[in-house]
Amino acid sequence: MARTNYSYEKRGRELEKQKKKEEKRLKKLAAKNPVSEEAEATPPPNEENPSEA
Repeated sequence: MARTNYSYEKRGRELEKQKKKEEKRLKKLAAKNPVSEEAEATPPPNEENPSEA
């Protein structure tokens, strides 16, 4: 009978923990610095050509 590869399973658990930790960190960062998507999508007015503004 084949033996269980515990190190492989442990590595998988560690990767899951890292992924969750990173998602949690990004979520906290986004909550700390709220940025509206509309502000990111619209570029600032072009100051070189005032007729567009």
